[in-house]
Amino acid sequence: MLPEATRYLKATVSLFSPNVFLNASKLSAHGAPSSLQTRRNLRVSHCFAARVPPQKKPREKVEIPGLEMVTYGDRMHYVPGLAKPVYPPWEMSFKDPRYYRSPPAQEMALYKDKPCYVFNQRTSILEGVRQAAWLTKTHVRPGLLPHLVSLAAKPENQLPDQDERVQNAIKHSRFWDTTEPRNTLLLNLLHLCATLQPTHPAVGRRILAENYSLAATWKRGEDLFQIRGRNGLLHCSMDPLPRICGEQEVLETSDQVLESFYPVSPTIDLQQVSVYKEEMNCTGFRGEYPYPHAHTLYFLETSDPNCQLRPEQFRAKMIMFTFGNALARAHKLYGSLLERPITVQAVGTNGRIFQFLVFQLNTTDLSGDDGIKNQAWLDEDVELYDFAKVRPFIKRKEVKVPAGLAGYKPETFSKFLALYLHGAA
Repeated sequence: MLPEATRYLKATVSLFSPNVFLNASKLSAHGAPSSLQTRRNLRVSHCFAARVPPQKKPREKVEIPGLEMVTYGDRMHYVPGLAKPVYPPWEMSFKDPRYYRSPPAQEMALYKDKPCYVFNQRTSILEGVRQAAWLTKTHVRPGLLPHLVSLAAKPENQLPDQDERVQNAIKHSRFWDTTEPRNTLLLNLLHLCATLQPTHPAVGRRILAENYSLAATWKRGEDLFQIRGRNGLLHCSMDPLPRICGEQEVLETSDQVLESFYPVSPTIDLQQVSVYKEEMNCTGFRGEYPYPHAHTLYFLETSDPNCQLRPEQFRAKMIMFTFGNALARAHKLYGSLLERPITVQAVGTNGRIFQFLVFQLNTTDLSGDDGIKNQAWLDEDVELYDFAKVRPFIKRKEVKVPAGLAGYKPETFSKFLALYLHGAA
């Protein structure tokens, strides 16, 4: 009985690693560890800690012409010694989109050898505004034009109790409506501006469009570029915006030099595709749409939680999509030759900080760096308020930031209102 039990014990011990057990020589007479501490490595079995065997190389299939391979396909079951049959891919007699397999790109009808560089709503270009200015052949100036900002300074263009109503809109978006995922501040401000329709009838000739698709194509040097995707909320109008600069100022842009960012390539971070349409210019609306002109584009930094852009790349996105809307409408209205400049505005915000942009398309000849250039006025990082706290911020028993809205800046909403009333006041 004892030898048989010993044999079973040895067989059981051999399944475990020796590191699981303690070395009896390092224990004292009472079973306590001695001065030499024992390292315990609690592993279950040596088979889990063993080296992974190398993956077997697949056997090469040798095809001998004129010799047919004997398989077990006719017997309908596996037979040792016979080769595995190879069946042709099964084709259904009907179209099922769940099992659709696209052909290779080289076999598609729109395949081109020359690549196209695409900018979409999730593109984050490295150089930001400088790269966007080079791609669109645009001269960017800081700040907004004084005669545009002064529209909101006139008493007839202001709201009754303007500051109080704007602060209530901020409190509604930050304190009273915290469960909704969308940023309600932008919609609240647009609703406040729309209350001026009785005194400004041209405001009633506009409409808000959401989730429309844009496509614009142009050449820059020898490369082909496209803008595609959905950019957010668009304020459409029956009437186009007036031009910002006169003819003389437009001609003076020929002397401006575009800022270079060599040795970085202008096509960095752009999606490179080989299947595309060469002349693709679409405003996202049908030809009989009664509001054909783009007035203002509204961007939200937190609209897509899966794609968070930094402020510099967010401003570059504003320039690219504003240019794309202007270019698509230029091709639709005038064709390849631009008869008059097209103006499009843009406002971007994260709920507290605003970015204001006014873009004027002066030319559609974007191949070279010389000649007339487009113009853009960018007012960046304009704060609407400093803090909006539900609870006060206390540090070292001192209230640093009180509860509620603090640091409201009315001049920011004045710029927002000025861009809204542009073309209606």
